[in-house]
Amino acid sequence: MLRKSVLWAILLGSIVLGRSPAIFAQAEGGAAAEAKGDPKPEAKGEVKSDAAAEKETTMSGIEWFIKSSGWIGLLILGLSIYFVSLIIRLFMEMRQEIAIPAELVARTQESIKARDFQGAFDAVRQDDSFLGRVLTAGIAELPNGLPDAREALERVGEAETVEMEKRISMLAVLGTLGPMIGLLGTLLGMIESFSAISMGGQTLKANEVAGGISKALLLTFEGVSLSVPAIYFFAFFRNRVSTISVNAMLEADQLLRFFYRTGRSKGAAASVSTAPPTPPARP
Repeated sequence: MLRKSVLWAILLGSIVLGRSPAIFAQAEGGAAAEAKGDPKPEAKGEVKSDAAAEKETTMSGIEWFIKSSGWIGLLILGLSIYFVSLIIRLFMEMRQEIAIPAELVARTQESIKARDFQGAFDAVRQDDSFLGRVLTAGIAELPNGLPDAREALERVGEAETVEMEKRISMLAVLGTLGPMIGLLGTLLGMIESFSAISMGGQTLKANEVAGGISKALLLTFEGVSLSVPAIYFFAFFRNRVSTISVNAMLEADQLLRFFYRTGRSKGAAASVSTAPPTPPARP
């Protein structure tokens, strides 16, 4: 019995000792691979799949900007284009040399000095500038006296000033509308973020939450970017309208007084024809 036990122990030890080099080799190889940082075959496949997924979900800055802006950003872009075109048109039209043409002033003064009162009146009546319109109304009322003429001149001047203020009022509208549209985008972005949080459950995706927040901030920035220059240019052109209006009224009043004083002795104001000029006959 003892002999059999010894034989079984020798056999078992030989088997263990015979397989132990392979086992130790596998263990040493695994430890070396872990020390080198080589991932397991399954880990390598997982790394590759994660890299591919990250590559698919990554987008450029322009694509992110367009996607985050959406239809609200498109609306802000349209308003921005309209704002730029309006600013260019106002810079071209609201100039003092257009409202008070130096050529018209010089021609009117020369005609009055030459006592060509009808020619002076025809010159201002045919001119479509601020000065031409208010001076036409004033000269037309001179037969009724200088006070009535000045009153008519001031009424037309106030109407012209209101008309210019109406043309710049859209700048104030854009300045007020920009933040409101941006606020709408802010609300939509925050709704998306909190919806992702409330509906995500245990698998909350950080990119969805961050996407909604970034969208809210981007649309707010776009709305403010439209509002700030609109408010600035509204104040700028409002001051320009006031300056043009005051200078045009002063120039018109001086010419009206000059017209009245020069022609008072000969009754020129009463002799001026206020009827529109007769168009030339067609052949």
